[in-house]
Amino acid sequence: MTSNEFGDFLRAHRARLRPDDVGLPSYGARRVPGLRREEVAVLAGMNSDYYARLEQGRERPLAADP
Repeated sequence: MTSNEFGDFLRAHRARLRPDDVGLPSYGARRVPGLRREEVAVLAGMNSDYYARLEQGRERPLAADP
């Protein structure tokens, strides 16, 4: 999977989730559907800048420790 394909995957899945789906409060209308990058980063336990770079294809995901 290329960096762009991985970013597309992350964006598509982020767009499908609603705050209510993951136990986050909804604060009014959103400009685009789905969760914000910052919300996904918090849920994933990572820095929001790192998550943004993953989505943009500027960073490769780190391998999990065995």
